[in-house]
Amino acid sequence: MDSTPDAVARIQAEWRRERPDLDASPQGVIGRLHRVALRLTGELTAVYEAHGLAEGDFDVLATLRRAGAPYERTAGELAEHTMITTGGMTKRIDRLEGAGLVTRRASEGDGRRRVIALTDRGRAVIDAAFTDHLANESRLVDELDPADAAALERILTAWLARLEP
Repeated sequence: MDSTPDAVARIQAEWRRERPDLDASPQGVIGRLHRVALRLTGELTAVYEAHGLAEGDFDVLATLRRAGAPYERTAGELAEHTMITTGGMTKRIDRLEGAGLVTRRASEGDGRRRVIALTDRGRAVIDAAFTDHLANESRLVDELDPADAAALERILTAWLARLEP
């Protein structure tokens, strides 16, 4: 392992110098996790953009595709299964519908509810994007030793379970 201090280590050292009364050690985890997340986001969104999608577009289309045939969910279900707010969801669906990737119709049981469905074109786009997405994720995780990747997944799973409601 490289012993050269990274940016987070330098920041911690500065805080230890300036505020020796505080424990800056959590920055070692949080700071690096934040920096990794920023780098990963850039790597992931590049693949989405290659398919003409923004991150939220990919999320909506993937959520519809994961639903299985007939590849549809209500707008409320989409909001529950993605990290997009209901207000943001309406804008996203408008854009996806305008691009011919989804359709929107009234629910048969409740005309006030809207059902969003993948079009054939939408399914083709998300299938191609998801194939490239998984290859990209594999490339990124392959930077780690397989045992480290497994340990990191276990640790992050446990931590996330404590942080999420």
